[in-house]
Amino acid sequence: MTLPSENFQLIYAVVAQVPKGRVATYGQVASLAGLPRRARLVGYALRNLAKGNKLPWHRVVNANGKISERNDDGSGALSQRKRLEREGVQFEPHGGISLARYQWQSEDI
Repeated sequence: MTLPSENFQLIYAVVAQVPKGRVATYGQVASLAGLPRRARLVGYALRNLAKGNKLPWHRVVNANGKISERNDDGSGALSQRKRLEREGVQFEPHGGISLARYQWQSEDI
């Protein structure tokens, strides 16, 4: 049986590989970490990162290419959007990201 902290380490290892200017979906990260259909676990793992962690958590978005809210005031989403824009990721008028254009393909490593 894999412990939650072991699962978190698998998730963090995948997120660490997402290159600048690209995004991955929660489900994609889960699958690449060997945890298929565990997208919510990815979200939970990223929410539990220690402050100041250098992991590029901001490069993970939902399956619709949108930022998932992290707190009630929306400041987390704004921070994530600004980080992605600084990396050259452009947002569509509807607020999402074109996954066809920006989604990371793991074979790009």
